[in-house]
Amino acid sequence: MTQTFASTGDLGEKKVTFAKLGDGAYAYTAEGDPNTGVIIGDDGVMVIDTQATPFMAEDVMRHIRSVTDKPIKYVLLSHYHAVRVLGAAAYAPQAIIASRRTHELIVERGQQDYDSELGRFPRLFQGAETIPGLTWPTLVFDGKLTVDLGNRKVEIWNPGRGHTQGDTIAWLPDQGILYSGDLVEFGATPYTGDAHLADWPATLQALRDLRPDKLVPGRGEAVQTPDLCEQAIAETQAFITDLYEGAQAGRAQGKSLKETYDLVRGRMDPKYGEWVIYDHCMPFDVSRAYDEAGGLDRPQIWTAERDRDMWAALNG
Repeated sequence: MTQTFASTGDLGEKKVTFAKLGDGAYAYTAEGDPNTGVIIGDDGVMVIDTQATPFMAEDVMRHIRSVTDKPIKYVLLSHYHAVRVLGAAAYAPQAIIASRRTHELIVERGQQDYDSELGRFPRLFQGAETIPGLTWPTLVFDGKLTVDLGNRKVEIWNPGRGHTQGDTIAWLPDQGILYSGDLVEFGATPYTGDAHLADWPATLQALRDLRPDKLVPGRGEAVQTPDLCEQAIAETQAFITDLYEGAQAGRAQGKSLKETYDLVRGRMDPKYGEWVIYDHCMPFDVSRAYDEAGGLDRPQIWTAERDRDMWAALNG
């Protein structure tokens, strides 16, 4: 196998869909690329995840302006990953919202993550020269926060550790619409390089308990029935469980990381191998699962150098 990241060869243009889920609720999706949510109230707009660069965010803005001329009041960061947050400057919001646990990770590893992600997946950073620097939250909350956009209340919540320690969802209780960030994917491979795999299923159960009618995942098309919401959550949970159990098996058998990677791929490729960005994610996913199964609670920081060394070791 090549030692070049699988994602560097993913250069094809993706078809964008701007789907209406309900009154003032939209999803900007692009065939498995990172999604952006849009919520419109009487007084203004909230954007959930920004795209990776201000240049790319301009396309989201064009779609927003096709349905409203109201001001962008809030940008909500579902978590800290560069591909989700570095386009924030394009919206010129009144406030950038993040959980305290997300803010902590930006402080600790935001720049390293920026450098790492840019090197792994250049197509998702079109117009990288337009990024002014790290995106810093201006409104940091603990637990839960409610934002009123004018006759439309958005409940914002850090429901538990999963994709990262700071994952944040947006919930429209009057319409049963959930914006899950990367806690839930739909037909797309969960990236778990910074995850808390043992905790993730309980966090997914907290989302199930909301009983969403519609859901905007981190990647994949928006789902617009309760049954599809359950399917998206269940498939994400199955992937997480299979991954972690495979890493635990490797540890129990005294296997090395490379040996565990081969074991996990052998188990999971037949079931998940056709999912979007599977080949890109799996080395990072198994590396983190192996660490956590070995007792490392806090994910190691990914750097561009660590990325290359790991990829070469597992794919050489």
